[in-house]
Amino acid sequence: MDSTVDDPSPPPLPPAAHDWPVHPEIEPQEPRNLLLLAVQQIVLRVGWIFKTESVIIPAFLDWLAGPGAGVLRGCLPVLNRFGQSVPPVLCANRLGAMRRKKRALAGCVLMMSLPFAVLSIVCLIGDARRLAWMPQLFLGLYGLFFIFNGLYHLSFGTVQGKLIRPTRRGRLLLISTFAGTIPAILFAWWLLDDWLALPDGGFGYAFGFTAVCFFLSGLTVLLVFEPDDDPPPKSGYGGLASVADTLGALRRDHNLRRLVLVAMLFGSSLIIFPHYQTLARVQLGLYGPVLMVWVVAQNAAVGMYSLLAGPLADAWGNRLTLRTLILGSAAAPLLAIAMCRLGPTGAMWFWTVFIALGGTPLVLRILNNYALEICEPAEHPRYLSTLSLCLAVPFLLSPAVGWAVDRIGFEPVFLSTSGLILLGGGMTFRLEEPRHRRREAEIVTLAAGGEE
Repeated sequence: MDSTVDDPSPPPLPPAAHDWPVHPEIEPQEPRNLLLLAVQQIVLRVGWIFKTESVIIPAFLDWLAGPGAGVLRGCLPVLNRFGQSVPPVLCANRLGAMRRKKRALAGCVLMMSLPFAVLSIVCLIGDARRLAWMPQLFLGLYGLFFIFNGLYHLSFGTVQGKLIRPTRRGRLLLISTFAGTIPAILFAWWLLDDWLALPDGGFGYAFGFTAVCFFLSGLTVLLVFEPDDDPPPKSGYGGLASVADTLGALRRDHNLRRLVLVAMLFGSSLIIFPHYQTLARVQLGLYGPVLMVWVVAQNAAVGMYSLLAGPLADAWGNRLTLRTLILGSAAAPLLAIAMCRLGPTGAMWFWTVFIALGGTPLVLRILNNYALEICEPAEHPRYLSTLSLCLAVPFLLSPAVGWAVDRIGFEPVFLSTSGLILLGGGMTFRLEEPRHRRREAEIVTLAAGGEE
């Protein structure tokens, strides 16, 4: 005789089904918080357009270092990803222990303004190209900026996971991205065109404007409503404990391992970001005020894609949205090569390459939103930092990619990158969809509750 007794209680819901709200006072304040977080992102976006990684920053480095700047450009993604990966992993436990995460978020944004304020002052007081130590200063400040930027992304994702429900995070992405595109483009059209036409490139003014916007964006965070979390345990905040927790998360969760593989493959597209404007300058002779057109085109594309990505993520889940954006991003390297082969006609239409690049920032946002849905709220900092760390792995090859661009040319590098992006898009078919797991668990719960 079978002595097993059926357990009449319903099975527990998967983590993603009960991750919001974590405090009863959060839900009534959600509309206010969504608006404030959107405003913070909009102001940040206005400042970011004056320092875009695909146009302004590499153009500044080319202006500063002259010929042979390929290796220096190759250092940019390394510094970028190191800052966005290693510090978040080391600080994830400490952020999780903070009772109010918005304090970390505000502090990180405020500190992001500091490196560009210093760069602006140095550029405005004289010809920065005459300073032998200026490339080293720039790279140091650039690395410092992305340390704070990495901690910013970690804290923003954690605050968003705490204060905004999963099915409204796409709405936040839509509002902050699309609404931020309009003022960003208007300011760029108004100011950047004239600044880029100056003999010194106008970089001092552009970086100063960026610093002001970042500072104002940080102040906006202080207005967000956030109740205190419960007091955390008194141990396990150190860097070694954070690294151990990261490895443990990867061991436990096979879906997280698949997600970081997708991120690593997609990360190859970010490595070649600094080389697009150099490709156009070297092969098509494009430089100067045309950079403003590219900046506007890329930011307009981000805004337009957000009209699709935000509602799609809320209605159908982040997995489908991620797949769509990644597969679409594979067109950018191919289009860049095609434009260069077309000669003068390609020079006229090279701005369309930056339309194809517009989905890249949204992929990074959707990756984070997906990570938030596959873990418990207490694990949000850990999963976000783990994702950032693994996304940085391809960037170890960035200096080699810069060397390859100088030695063997742009075309082999760009074609290989497109293939890796397509492989990453294919890997999304192996990811789980948290919304499906939630619906299945709810159906099982209702069925169990209805049995007599």
